[in-house]
Amino acid sequence: MGITAEAAYWFLPAIIPITLFISWNDMRDMKITNKSVIVVMVVYGVLGPFAFGWGMYFWQWLHFPIALVVCMALWALRFMGGGDAKLIAAMAPFFVMADIEFILRIFAASLIAALIVHTLFRLTPLKRPVSEWKSWNAGWYFPKGFPLSMTLLLYLVAAAVYL
Repeated sequence: MGITAEAAYWFLPAIIPITLFISWNDMRDMKITNKSVIVVMVVYGVLGPFAFGWGMYFWQWLHFPIALVVCMALWALRFMGGGDAKLIAAMAPFFVMADIEFILRIFAASLIAALIVHTLFRLTPLKRPVSEWKSWNAGWYFPKGFPLSMTLLLYLVAAAVYL
């Protein structure tokens, strides 16, 4: 892996509550707020130099504008939501390009697992405690903030545990 366990240890205490909030909020309101996206970026901005060192820290920032341009183009073509596009761009500096195959595998697994879990809750009485969530009645739309944020979280956990 390109990311080190030490880098993951720096990010995890801040990323755990943020990713859980983003997942919850996106399922509840079908929105990824600008404030939560900014918090993700601030976490990288503050902790990145400690996690990666100054040289890699600045290179990792290049992932943000590249991801933002690509994702905004996909948003304009209606392939994804604007919140999803902003979140991907904000998360991009955390991901090391040497790990791209691993990251895509985590995302694919997170997307499938999120779809299964969300559908299981939506179609059963398990949704009663959170019956007001907008994602239950969103038709073809699915709250991708859940699998996106879990991708970042699982990537950092994997780096912390296996390296």
